[in-house]
Amino acid sequence: MMRPTIEAMAEGDVEAIAGLRLEAFFEGTGRTLEEDVAGLRGLIAGDGFEAAFVARERGRPIGSCLLVRDEISSPHDLTPWLAGLVVEEAYRGGGIGTALVKTVEAHAASAGIGMLYLYTWQARGFYEALGWTAVETFEQDGEPMLLMSRKL
Repeated sequence: MMRPTIEAMAEGDVEAIAGLRLEAFFEGTGRTLEEDVAGLRGLIAGDGFEAAFVARERGRPIGSCLLVRDEISSPHDLTPWLAGLVVEEAYRGGGIGTALVKTVEAHAASAGIGMLYLYTWQARGFYEALGWTAVETFEQDGEPMLLMSRKL
Protein backbone atom coordinates (compact mmCIF):
# COMPACT_ATOMS: atom_id res chain seq x y z
CA MET A 1 0.00 0.00 0.00
CA MET A 2 1.31 3.44 -0.90
CA ARG A 3 1.90 5.93 1.88
CA PRO A 4 -1.00 8.41 1.78
CA THR A 5 -0.07 12.03 1.19
CA ILE A 6 -1.38 14.78 3.45
CA GLU A 7 -2.11 18.14 1.88
CA ALA A 8 -4.29 21.17 2.32
CA MET A 9 -7.90 20.44 1.39
CA ALA A 10 -8.80 21.50 -2.14
CA GLU A 11 -12.18 22.20 -3.71
CA GLY A 12 -12.10 18.78 -5.36
CA ASP A 13 -11.91 17.06 -1.95
CA VAL A 14 -14.83 18.82 -0.32
CA GLU A 15 -17.74 16.57 -1.35
CA ALA A 16 -15.98 13.29 -0.57
CA ILE A 17 -14.82 14.56 2.83
CA ALA A 18 -18.26 15.99 3.64
CA GLY A 19 -19.70 12.54 2.93
CA LEU A 20 -17.21 10.89 5.30
CA ARG A 21 -17.94 13.54 7.95
CA LEU A 22 -21.73 13.11 7.70
CA GLU A 23 -21.39 9.37 8.25
CA ALA A 24 -18.95 9.77 11.15
CA PHE A 25 -20.35 12.75 13.06
CA PHE A 26 -23.78 13.82 11.90
CA GLU A 27 -25.77 10.59 11.60
CA GLY A 28 -29.32 11.42 12.69
CA THR A 29 -28.59 15.10 13.37
CA GLY A 30 -30.41 16.50 10.35
CA ARG A 31 -27.22 18.11 9.04
CA THR A 32 -27.19 17.82 5.26
CA LEU A 33 -24.36 17.12 2.84
CA GLU A 34 -24.95 20.59 1.36
CA GLU A 35 -24.50 22.23 4.77
CA ASP A 36 -21.26 20.39 5.44
CA VAL A 37 -19.95 21.13 1.93
CA ALA A 38 -20.72 24.83 2.49
CA GLY A 39 -18.99 24.76 5.88
CA LEU A 40 -15.84 23.15 4.46
CA ARG A 41 -15.80 25.55 1.50
CA GLY A 42 -16.02 28.49 3.90
CA LEU A 43 -13.16 27.05 5.93
CA ILE A 44 -10.78 26.60 2.99
CA ALA A 45 -11.71 30.01 1.57
CA GLY A 46 -11.08 31.70 4.92
CA ASP A 47 -8.27 33.90 6.20
CA GLY A 48 -5.68 31.12 6.39
CA PHE A 49 -5.75 30.80 10.18
CA GLU A 50 -8.28 28.00 10.07
CA ALA A 51 -7.12 25.02 8.04
CA ALA A 52 -8.36 21.76 6.57
CA PHE A 53 -6.06 18.89 5.71
CA VAL A 54 -6.77 15.80 3.65
CA ALA A 55 -5.09 12.41 3.47
CA ARG A 56 -5.06 11.10 -0.10
CA GLU A 57 -4.46 7.58 -1.34
CA ARG A 58 -3.56 7.67 -5.06
CA GLY A 59 -5.18 11.09 -5.27
CA ARG A 60 -8.45 10.05 -3.61
CA PRO A 61 -9.40 11.76 -0.32
CA ILE A 62 -9.66 9.14 2.45
CA GLY A 63 -9.41 11.26 5.59
CA SER A 64 -9.42 14.76 7.00
CA CYS A 65 -8.70 16.88 10.06
CA LEU A 66 -9.40 20.57 10.73
CA LEU A 67 -8.04 23.48 12.74
CA VAL A 68 -10.94 25.78 13.64
CA ARG A 69 -11.37 28.90 15.79
CA ASP A 70 -14.69 27.80 17.25
CA GLU A 71 -16.12 24.36 17.89
CA ILE A 72 -19.84 24.14 17.01
CA SER A 73 -22.07 24.84 20.05
CA SER A 74 -19.16 24.58 22.47
CA PRO A 75 -19.87 25.14 26.17
CA HIS A 76 -16.22 26.18 26.56
CA ASP A 77 -14.82 29.59 25.75
CA LEU A 78 -11.57 28.20 24.31
CA THR A 79 -9.75 28.48 21.00
CA PRO A 80 -8.49 27.07 18.66
CA TRP A 81 -9.69 23.50 18.15
CA LEU A 82 -8.49 20.37 16.43
CA ALA A 83 -11.74 19.06 14.97
CA GLY A 84 -13.33 16.67 12.55
CA LEU A 85 -10.69 13.94 12.45
CA VAL A 86 -12.09 11.25 10.20
CA VAL A 87 -10.49 8.40 8.25
CA GLU A 88 -12.33 6.09 5.87
CA GLU A 89 -12.99 2.81 7.67
CA ALA A 90 -10.87 0.63 5.38
CA TYR A 91 -7.82 2.79 6.16
CA ARG A 92 -8.14 3.04 9.94
CA GLY A 93 -5.38 1.73 12.18
CA GLY A 94 -2.65 2.47 9.67
CA GLY A 95 -1.34 5.71 11.14
CA ILE A 96 -3.30 8.09 8.90
CA GLY A 97 -5.24 9.62 11.80
CA THR A 98 -1.99 10.15 13.68
CA ALA A 99 -0.40 11.81 10.64
CA LEU A 100 -3.42 14.11 10.21
CA VAL A 101 -3.36 15.14 13.89
CA LYS A 102 0.39 15.83 13.72
CA THR A 103 -0.14 17.92 10.57
CA VAL A 104 -2.76 20.08 12.30
CA GLU A 105 -0.53 20.42 15.39
CA ALA A 106 2.43 21.50 13.24
CA HIS A 107 0.27 24.02 11.37
CA ALA A 108 -1.01 25.43 14.68
CA ALA A 109 2.50 25.63 16.15
CA SER A 110 3.80 27.43 13.06
CA ALA A 111 0.95 29.95 13.46
CA GLY A 112 2.21 30.66 17.00
CA ILE A 113 -0.56 28.77 18.81
CA GLY A 114 0.56 27.47 22.20
CA MET A 115 -2.45 25.32 23.15
CA LEU A 116 -4.96 23.28 21.14
CA TYR A 117 -8.27 21.80 22.32
CA LEU A 118 -10.53 19.01 21.14
CA TYR A 119 -13.67 17.10 22.09
CA THR A 120 -13.91 13.34 21.97
CA TRP A 121 -15.39 10.44 23.83
CA GLN A 122 -14.48 7.22 22.01
CA ALA A 123 -11.00 8.32 20.94
CA ARG A 124 -9.58 9.30 24.32
CA GLY A 125 -6.85 6.62 24.27
CA PHE A 126 -5.84 7.53 20.72
CA TYR A 127 -5.29 11.18 21.65
CA GLU A 128 -3.63 10.40 25.00
CA ALA A 129 -1.08 8.28 23.11
CA LEU A 130 -0.33 11.39 21.02
CA GLY A 131 0.33 13.54 24.09
CA TRP A 132 -3.11 15.05 24.66
CA THR A 133 -4.39 15.53 28.22
CA ALA A 134 -7.92 14.99 29.51
CA VAL A 135 -9.21 18.27 31.01
CA GLU A 136 -12.78 17.45 32.02
CA THR A 137 -15.76 15.31 31.19
CA PHE A 138 -19.20 16.82 30.73
CA GLU A 139 -22.51 16.05 29.08
CA GLN A 140 -23.65 17.44 25.78
CA ASP A 141 -27.14 16.61 24.52
CA GLY A 142 -27.27 13.82 27.09
CA GLU A 143 -24.07 12.23 25.77
CA PRO A 144 -20.78 12.02 27.68
CA MET A 145 -18.04 14.20 26.23
CA LEU A 146 -14.40 14.82 27.09
CA LEU A 147 -12.49 18.07 26.67
CA MET A 148 -8.79 17.49 25.95
CA SER A 149 -5.87 19.87 25.45
CA ARG A 150 -2.35 19.74 24.06
CA LYS A 151 0.49 22.15 24.69
CA LEU A 152 2.39 22.77 21.46
